[in-house]
Amino acid sequence: MTMHLTRTRALLAGAALLLAAAPTAYAGLAEADSSAPERGAPYIETQLFFGTARPDGGAAVTDRQCMAFVDEEVTPGFPDGLTVQSGRGRWRDVSGRIERERSYELILLYPVERSAASDRKIEDIRRAYEKEFGQQAVGRVDDRARVDF
Repeated sequence: MTMHLTRTRALLAGAALLLAAAPTAYAGLAEADSSAPERGAPYIETQLFFGTARPDGGAAVTDRQCMAFVDEEVTPGFPDGLTVQSGRGRWRDVSGRIERERSYELILLYPVERSAASDRKIEDIRRAYEKEFGQQAVGRVDDRARVDF
């Protein structure tokens, strides 16, 4: 029993050391990455998160409806390409309830110099999805990226 406790304490101490060293390890990786040559052009990556559950309890947005929306509302403004991925989402609605729903993630990449025009199009897409499918919100994440095709 004593040997088991000693071994457990040693494992816990080792884990604590690893956790304490993690920020240093990540800093080392970041420093190594900064010396790597930059590839590609400066782009913005925007992710939009489309939920499918309707707050009024109506039928969920179908795959066919979502893809028709992408074809009609998104593709004309971003004809160079986009990606749609299926997912399972969770979010807290305006009443405080945790909603679980099938969702779609739309990924858009566009050059930094087109960010102002793209931003307007993306906000129009968000509002159109909310209106068409009775959604409370469409989540958005923007990040800088370097892209090479």
